Amino acid sequence: MPADASSAIPLALDQLREHLDVGPGEVPGLLERLTQVPDPRDPRGVRHALSVVLTLTACAVLAGATSLLAVGEWIADAPPQVLEGLGVCPDPVLPRRLVPARRRSAGC
Repeated sequence: MPADASSAIPLALDQLREHLDVGPGEVPGLLERLTQVPDPRDPRGVRHALSVVLTLTACAVLAGATSLLAVGEWIADAPPQVLEGLGVCPDPVLPRRLVPARRRSAGC
């Protein structure tokens, strides 16, 4: 027997169909929506806003990333103007953006 679908996507689509008269300026963007997610991390050592990390991850998945490695590769390969639009801060020294990456051990 197949399991019941647990996806909220059909419910979200139903909600969108109910509001066909809503214009683009009236709907908050993904980054704006994700800034409302509470950040459970200890503020010490946080280099990237949680909303930026979540937005980058969502965009990578929407672009076809199916693993954490693929998400990281998508973020590393994203054009600078895309990163800027998604809220990634510029590097204070180099002409590039500081993207989230896995931590390297002290020996690397």
